[in-house]
Order: sequence, then structure tokens, then C-alpha cells
Amino acid sequence: MSKPLKQIHLAAHFPGVNNTTVWSDPKAGSHIEFSSFVHFAQTAERAKFDFLFLAEGLRLREQGGEIYDLDVVGRPDTFTVLAALAAVTDHLGLTGTINSTFNEPYEVARQFASLDHLSGGRSAWNVVTSWDAFTGENFRRGGFLPQEERYSRAKEFLATASELFDSWRGDEIAADQATGFFLRDAKAGAFVHEGQHFDIHGRFNAPRSPQGRPVIFQAGDSEEGREFAASSADAIFSRYSTLEAGQAFYKDVKGRLAKYGRRADQLLILPAATFVLGETDAEAEELAREVRRRQVSGATAIKHLEFVWNRDLSGYDPDGPLPEIDPDLGEHHIARGRAQVRMYRDPLATVREWRELAAANNWSIRDLVINTGNRQTFVGSPATVARTIDDFVQSDASDGFILVPHITPGGLDVFADTVVPLLQERGVFRTEYAGTTLRDHLGLDHPDAGTSSERAAS
Repeated sequence: MSKPLKQIHLAAHFPGVNNTTVWSDPKAGSHIEFSSFVHFAQTAERAKFDFLFLAEGLRLREQGGEIYDLDVVGRPDTFTVLAALAAVTDHLGLTGTINSTFNEPYEVARQFASLDHLSGGRSAWNVVTSWDAFTGENFRRGGFLPQEERYSRAKEFLATASELFDSWRGDEIAADQATGFFLRDAKAGAFVHEGQHFDIHGRFNAPRSPQGRPVIFQAGDSEEGREFAASSADAIFSRYSTLEAGQAFYKDVKGRLAKYGRRADQLLILPAATFVLGETDAEAEELAREVRRRQVSGATAIKHLEFVWNRDLSGYDPDGPLPEIDPDLGEHHIARGRAQVRMYRDPLATVREWRELAAANNWSIRDLVINTGNRQTFVGSPATVARTIDDFVQSDASDGFILVPHITPGGLDVFADTVVPLLQERGVFRTEYAGTTLRDHLGLDHPDAGTSSERAAS
């Protein structure tokens, strides 16, 4: 008996402050004007995607003490954008990254419950922690927490928020206009939480929302991050772009669910994916090479080297050879607020490897950065890309993908118009929305009051 076809989950990420976006392209639009977000969201909904995703940074990145302005700089508040998009979409899920290190559970729970009400049950929360003191300087508490404490706080933050969501069962409001009788339970919203990180009590003022609680996403690849996702998340982002690496991550994370009393289908694995489409595979490959060169300008290549070398390299020619000088291993780093810095924990080893690659391939600085950076996940004709995406999902390397176009807001259009119909023909992607909430789209259960808090605290 053949294995039934898995249904593919697709989402769209409006790119943030990174060099995935070719913001200088004449076809690119604003990252601030609401019309850009509307176009992007409505394209995703037209293609029957599960959700739109917005990342969020809490401080502008700096390099050499100045704002790093080669990428897009700044964007409106995530909650404000998502709430506005709820009014111009009907089915699309609305997912936002909200930090658990510098916010408070009551505030965040109230905002997500409000978004869930305004959207008719389409909200989702990507729970993240903040890893650097640089970001913390923007906040009253300042500083930052060691990794183990960050995840401890995040887990208690989520458990506390879940207690607030569950402080309303959902049947308390009678709203009988004839008698003037509004509440069936005068104790609705009462909560008490005493823990290591939070000690709060009172009444939650947002009644139970259509989903009960937002869908919970997690975006960490560390051991702590994987365990947090297995215990508490509905979906986890993945950075693995090859079939073999994706299968290994999929098996590892799904294998952790049983000890928390969860089924494999209760946690979705959704890697981010970039793409370039052409009429033929050869045309797409040529376009992909052109896009990578536009993503990595000469100035961008030098800045990229600077946060590995931890030195001012502005005097070097991006079309020339790599610097002969070694990295500065000093305590203070030239690049601040860049998560990529953590990728190069041994700069000396990285530089040795890069010098060998540059020598073997006769690469300039810019060539090296282009060829060692992230390549597009899917490159080819619509038929090739549709087949490859389906292969990944059917081979248990993912449950779907969060697509990140390099042009906004119109970069998703060609995928929606050419690849999605082919996936629908294969019978692996919906032709119409079957439900009304994001949980419906993702095939997730709607929790009863109490179940989410019990799981998050376990």
C-alpha cells in the first residue's frame, strides 16, 4: 500500500533587514508604505498560502559605530502592520516575531488575543529571545541573559501567556440584551502566576479568542531551541536547505515529541526558502547568478569580511585578493546586532578556509562572499521547482516552506502564478481554504482552555 501524499504548507516572509532583498531593483517597492504589505499579503492569500510572516529586529544594526545601511533599515511595528492586514485579508494567517526577553507576558498575550479577535482566528506568534547586550541597551532592563536563562525565561514567558489566554474558557459572555445580563462568570480572566521570572496576578481583559491561543512558532536550532519547540511550539523554522540535512533535522525534532505526549503532526517543520524562476532551468540559473551579484555589491562584500576579520577593511578592493592580515580577536566587535557574527565562532579557521577557496578558484573578495553565502534554495523552471518542493515534503525533509522573495512586494507574484498551480495539479496543495482559522490551515488542533498552559509548563 502506497504512502498517502502529504499536503504541502506554504507561507510568505516579507524580507526584513538583510541582503536577501535587492531593494535597489527598479521593481522593488517600499518597506514602510502599507501598500507594499497589502500587495504582498493579498498575493499570498490569492495563492492560498497558510500565512504571512514578519520578522522583527529591536535595534538597528551597526558596523564601525554607524548604522549599517547597505540593507533595508527599519520597518513599522509588527503588531501594527499585522492588525492592519487583518482588515484587507480574509483567510491568510498573520505571524509576527515578538521577543520574550524584553517584553512582558500580559502585554504580549493581550496583543495576540486582540489580533486573533480582529482577524477571526488567524494570529501566530514566533517566540524568540534576544542574544546580545547591544539590543538590550534600548530597554529599561538593559543587558542580556545567558543562553540557558534566555530559554528558561522564554519557556516561562510562554507558559504565563498561555495561562492568561486560558483564564477565559470561552463561554462566559452571555450578552443578553433583554435582561442586561452580560457575564455568566464574574471570575472570568482571573490569574495567578508565581515563578522564577514572573510573579503576577490579576485579571486578563481579553476574552477567549477564536483560536484559544495563537499558533506558536519557534526559530532556534540549538539543543535548547529544538527541545523548546518539541515541548511547546506548533511549528519550528529550519535553516536546512539540502534534502539530507533537512531529513536529519526533521527526524531529530519530530523524535523529541513523544516524551511530551505529542504526535508527530502536532509540530510542523518549515524551512525558509529563497527561489529564482525562469522559463527554463538554464535561464533560471543565469538569473540566480545575476541576483546573487546584485545582493552582494562590492561595498557589501567588504562589510561582510569586516565582521569576520573584525577590522576596518574599507581600503581593500572588493575585486582584489583577500586581506593578508589576520582577524582581530579582541573582545569588542566591529559589527553589532548581527546574528551572523555567531556563525564565525573561530574566525582564524574561517579565514584559513576562505583563503584556500579563493586561491583554488582565483576568487576576488566579492567572488568569495557570493560563492560562500547562501544560494537560492530553489532555482529552475516552475515545473522543476514544483517537483523539488514536493520531493522535499514527501521525503520528510520538511512539512512545507516559508518563501522569501528577493524583490518586494511583487517578488511572490510569479511563484503564485506558475508554481502553485502545478502543486495543485499534483494534488499536494489546496485549491481553496477549507477552514477559517490558521489552525485549520495548518491542520492543528484548537486547544481547550487549560491544555495549552499545561503543555507549555511541562
